[in-house]
Amino acid sequence: MITTDAAAFAAALPDMGRLLGLDIGTRTIGLATASADWRFATARETLKRSKPAADMEALKALALKEEIRGLVIGLPLNMDGSDSERTQSVRAQARNLSKAVGLPILMWDERWSTAAVERALIAQDVSRAKRAERVDALAAAHILDGALARLAALGNAP
Repeated sequence: MITTDAAAFAAALPDMGRLLGLDIGTRTIGLATASADWRFATARETLKRSKPAADMEALKALALKEEIRGLVIGLPLNMDGSDSERTQSVRAQARNLSKAVGLPILMWDERWSTAAVERALIAQDVSRAKRAERVDALAAAHILDGALARLAALGNAP
């Protein structure tokens, strides 16, 4: 199941469980995980993209190892909310990932996620090189935090 509806996503996960957040880029995939009680998200590593099949296998292995119950994937919409080529690419990758891992997927609006993370890192006086290393994983955590807040607002978190 792939949806943009947080309530439908939560209904597909009645026992909650750990979530994996993804910020899918053209060269990297930022990764973040949520606690099993959906209270907080933690930035993980950034996966360097290679071949699509290898990317899917790496994500599938991580999902199995971390006992992931659902995925939250950042959806790169245009500022007016319309789809772009990147949006269509991420949707296609979500469909492939859904087949590979068989978990429910929530597509979450990621507009401004990278900009918000960049601003926070600049405010913390993090060097440009260090920002480049962490921005994708932190953007994935930002995306996942947004989804967790929505799930909590719906009454789907303790």
